[in-house]
Amino acid sequence: MQDPGVSERMKGAFRRYPTGVAVITANGPDGPVGLTASSVASVSVSPPALSFSVMGTRSAQALLSAPSLVVHLLGTRHTDLAWHFSHSDGERFTADQGWSTLPSGEPILFDAVAALRGAPLHLVPVGDSTLVVAGVLEVFHGPEDRPLIHHSRKFMTSEEF
Repeated sequence: MQDPGVSERMKGAFRRYPTGVAVITANGPDGPVGLTASSVASVSVSPPALSFSVMGTRSAQALLSAPSLVVHLLGTRHTDLAWHFSHSDGERFTADQGWSTLPSGEPILFDAVAALRGAPLHLVPVGDSTLVVAGVLEVFHGPEDRPLIHHSRKFMTSEEF
């Protein structure tokens, strides 16, 4: 039997661990969907694959059912965007955020540091989350930027860290 305090201690441990920030988007059944994620990782370069995990929100459910998605790796110029996509009441896909649409239908932010279009290969349920392994189909490089970091429940720049 698991110690009930382990979950809280684990959350506290990962709050101390800085990660990069991404916004993941897809064309859902009711239009574009997206969410902020700090769990993106490279899995393989041959074949190209990445992973991330999501919890059971409506946006996450729409992403999990989409045939393809785009993982946007963000820099400091996208701090506000990361915040909006991390809150259920945040503004999403507004004209001033700079969104475009790929011919395949996914929303894309061409000025992200990088955007990786992929298709889910494996969806692995783990407790209240789902681990997604996606094959990378296309990579778009945007302008350089300083890293946007998620640490201790805040978005910050490398200078603030």
